[in-house]
Amino acid sequence: MRALVVYESMFGNTRRIAEAIAAGLEMSAQVDLVAVGSAPAVLADDLDLVVVGGPTHAHGMTRPGTRTSAAEQAADTVTPAGTGLRDWLEAIRPRPGLAAATFDTRFDKPGWLTGSAARGAAKRLQRSGCRLVASPESFYVLGTTGPVQDGELDRAYDWGRALGSQHPVTSTR
Repeated sequence: MRALVVYESMFGNTRRIAEAIAAGLEMSAQVDLVAVGSAPAVLADDLDLVVVGGPTHAHGMTRPGTRTSAAEQAADTVTPAGTGLRDWLEAIRPRPGLAAATFDTRFDKPGWLTGSAARGAAKRLQRSGCRLVASPESFYVLGTTGPVQDGELDRAYDWGRALGSQHPVTSTR
C-alpha cells in the first residue's frame, strides 16, 4: 500500500501529529509525508490512501487571514504559508474512489464550540470523489501555540497504524 500524508502546521503541533500518523502507517504502507506547500497538485496513480490534516482556525480550515493572525501571535517565529489545506484540497483532482482520512488539531473542547478542520477537509475530499475510510479525527493541543496534549502523539501513531491495518485499501486502478 502507498499512502500520502499531507499536513498544514503553523506552530509545529500539527506537523508532530502528522509525523506520528505517518510512523503508524509505515507499519503497513510506504508513506510520503509532505507539508501542504510542497504537496503534489496531481496525486500519483499508484496512491492507495491520502491522509490530510491541519489546525482548526476559526471553526474550520485555515484561511489567508487566520494564517496571518497565527504568524502575528507567534511573534515572528511562523511565516504564514501561501497555500493552506483548503487551497490544496480545492486544486487537487483525486482518482474516484481513492481512500482518504482527515485529522486536525484543536483545543480539547466540544466540537460545536471549537469547530473542526478535519470535518471540512473530509467533506471536500468526498465531494472530489474520495472514499472516507475513517471518521474525521481530532488531536488536542493545550493552547494556540501548543504544546500537543500528553498522550496525543501515541494516539496519532495508533490511529495511523489502524488506518493501515484495519482499513485495508484495495486499489481501484
